Amino acid sequence: MKSLVSFVLAVGFVFPACAETIDVEYSRFYSHVKKLDNEDTQALQFAFGFLRVGEGRLCDINQADIVTDKQTMTLDVSKEGRFTVPTERALKLANAYVRIDLKEAANLCDMSVQLETQPSYLKPHYTVEELNFLYAQYEAFFNEMGSFLSFLMPSVTGLMIQFNDENLDYITPEGLPINNGVLQLNEDWLKDAKGITLPEAPLRITALASS
Repeated sequence: MKSLVSFVLAVGFVFPACAETIDVEYSRFYSHVKKLDNEDTQALQFAFGFLRVGEGRLCDINQADIVTDKQTMTLDVSKEGRFTVPTERALKLANAYVRIDLKEAANLCDMSVQLETQPSYLKPHYTVEELNFLYAQYEAFFNEMGSFLSFLMPSVTGLMIQFNDENLDYITPEGLPINNGVLQLNEDWLKDAKGITLPEAPLRITALASS
């Protein structure tokens, strides 16, 4: 039986117990963001965060910076507690690291990586061409990763649109239900779609996938 899920990559790092500020080599982030550095996945990004062990929520982050011998660059951290990093080979060569100031003990937080649509592609109205463009971007990523991890990678079956309000219940003008702040568009609907109008720009768009 197929199940619909948002695509989340879990990545394990070992952090010192009881530490609240951690340093992670930029090269570890670079190995992920480099995978999206092409036209087929230009609308996607990896958002990094920390999952609270046993609770399923994100750990709070006070601040995140990229640090080199010569400079410190502050990264934007979302209200949810996720951040993105630039794709800069020079930072890898400079042995940069990402310094994360957590509000909680680091040994209680596991790193996670989420694949999502870049903010510039989030808006309240989409044509069918725009929706299929985003769908194709996720397909391209999954297909590329599946070329050598086919036994692990799921298949893209649609798009998941999430809103800031987790309690949002709404019927779009096209008759599509938003339940608890989430709208799911499966591939069959996308094939016959004429576009969609949302009540507001979404928080994120991720892939629906099945194993």
